[in-house]
Amino acid sequence: MGAEEAVKSLSEQLSAAEKRAGDVSAPIVLSDSGAGGTALTDPATGLLNQEYFVVALESRIAAARRHLRPVAVGVIQAVDRQEGDTRPNAEPVLVAEALRATLREADTLTHLQDGRFGVVLEDTTESGAISTIERLRLHLAENHPSLTLWVGVACYPAHALTAGELTDRAGTALIAARDWHQSRIEVATDE
Repeated sequence: MGAEEAVKSLSEQLSAAEKRAGDVSAPIVLSDSGAGGTALTDPATGLLNQEYFVVALESRIAAARRHLRPVAVGVIQAVDRQEGDTRPNAEPVLVAEALRATLREADTLTHLQDGRFGVVLEDTTESGAISTIERLRLHLAENHPSLTLWVGVACYPAHALTAGELTDRAGTALIAARDWHQSRIEVATDE
């Protein structure tokens, strides 16, 4: 499959998923596997899930490449501020509500399989992503002061040129953010 065909296919999948997500009465499935299909929303938070994150990011990067626009990705982990080495993840519903309250409607908000959250910020530079995530941090600090927020941010095309590389860079930045005991936003390094 050529690049143009792949972009068209991803765009069609994304459009179909977004249309189904907007229609509350329609079940959202990844495939036509009937009742055994995988839902695109996380039942605990109501956010879209990791499968949607992957497809949306690939589609957004393809569009950004075509139109020479930036895309930012944030990988987010919120934990309880308990002392010690094992700090449990924050209640997912609290983080999901904070994401909805602080991010734009056009941003892609997802709850990933490992309990972290992923955001795709279309047409957003590194500085814009930092400002956006800082709003989230301030919202959580004001409404849920017992939580610590760690975020790894990576941007297309500054840090990576593919979806896989971008999520890897954001994940590496998140690991660096977790080295701090307080809330921290860490940006990927240029390699």
